[in-house]
Amino acid sequence: MKNNITSTLLTKNKVEKISAEDLQQQDYMEAIKAFARLTYESVYVIDYEKMAFEYVSENPLFLGGYSPEEVLDLGYEFYFKNVPEKDLVLLSLINEAGFDFFAKLPGGEKKHYSITYDFHLKNQEGKSTLINHKLTPLFLTGEGKLWKAMCIVSISHHQQAGNICIYKQGSDELWALNIESKIWQKSEKPKLSKREIEILQLHAQGLTINQIAKKIFVAPDTVKYYRRRIFERLEVTNMVEALSRAVNSKMI
Repeated sequence: MKNNITSTLLTKNKVEKISAEDLQQQDYMEAIKAFARLTYESVYVIDYEKMAFEYVSENPLFLGGYSPEEVLDLGYEFYFKNVPEKDLVLLSLINEAGFDFFAKLPGGEKKHYSITYDFHLKNQEGKSTLINHKLTPLFLTGEGKLWKAMCIVSISHHQQAGNICIYKQGSDELWALNIESKIWQKSEKPKLSKREIEILQLHAQGLTINQIAKKIFVAPDTVKYYRRRIFERLEVTNMVEALSRAVNSKMI
């Protein structure tokens, strides 16, 4: 099983040749490093021509107790060492379905798409954490294949691995992968009213229900009503999950 997984992860988007024109794309690493200094999330860059990591930030979540240099040196072996076998199978499925989806997109639009999904990551002590992983193109080859990608890792707000979605920048459209059928199902991002967004923003500031009610001149029960609507629309069960979903979906 592992050999099949390894083959899928390493060969599905193998970039065989980088042209001189591709190599002339401007330097970007300083911008990546600056972004990593400003965010709490872990940041790393995959080079599909070398099948290696080009950059790994010092942000600790993705590192799992390793140093950035050690993760860089491990490259794809880091996944095989630190992702449970069940989730490696999931990553293989995501890799295959994701690149099949990507290959069908018009060349000029490919950079507008990003994929997000959850899987478990083990640290050196063997403890697993469910993380959210987002990937977006940095550079494409002249043939339209994904050459380099930036990845962002944060704590997942879900309870289990999966939750695989592709988003298009500037659009409310999204595609969710049905793991059983391996089919991408198109839908739209959930929409919140102005009042619901306002209440989410006030919760993000650390205000209680009573404080929010006082600030927007409504009864606490009204705030509770809006909270319930937010949970239903975002398909979550608590405010922590709601805020994570709203931030990740760029609603607030």
